[in-house]
Amino acid sequence: MKVEMFELGPVMTNAYLVYDLQTKKGIVFDPGMNPDRLLQRIEKLQLEIEAILLTHAHFDHMGGVEEVRTHTGAPVYIHQEEEDWLGDPMKNGSGRWPMMPKLTARPAEHILVGGETLQLAGFQFDVLYTPGHSPGSISFYDGVHVFSGDALFRDSIGRTDLYGGSHRTLMDSIKKKLMELPGNTVVYSGHGPKTTINRERKSNPFLME
Repeated sequence: MKVEMFELGPVMTNAYLVYDLQTKKGIVFDPGMNPDRLLQRIEKLQLEIEAILLTHAHFDHMGGVEEVRTHTGAPVYIHQEEEDWLGDPMKNGSGRWPMMPKLTARPAEHILVGGETLQLAGFQFDVLYTPGHSPGSISFYDGVHVFSGDALFRDSIGRTDLYGGSHRTLMDSIKKKLMELPGNTVVYSGHGPKTTINRERKSNPFLME
């Protein structure tokens, strides 16, 4: 598995391109706004993208969905709690910032509830329901890596003051879902550098509460 990160959009959101060079198949996680560099990389590698996986539907994580979906033909996966957020700028947050364009996207092709196992591009991901940052936040775990969206960061956690957020719910998700993963699990977050579960157990100040 190859994992490449692309910082996209006004708040430098991490989009991830995950692929196998032998099969030329891949997955995109959280395509943010202005995904040109991501699309150019897909073209250069001549990848067939099998899925666009959204950890949640805040504008900075879904701002490039339509461009990537149109370019690749890949279906979009999202949690049922945020199924309608793609078409609602007030819920996805783009309508709450005066300087932001109001972002919308067509409905997702696949709706998740958490607990599924997805077989995509030759990879297997368990869908972990990790709400708190938003009511439909999910993480994708393949046994080695977890794509945690804005639930867990290096030395930090997601904010919970946005629509549908809950600090108590987020802490419960982190402690009961993410911290239960093996310590050497690599965490690919929605912003900032990657980390590991062990590192966050030992040094994340929010987990010392």
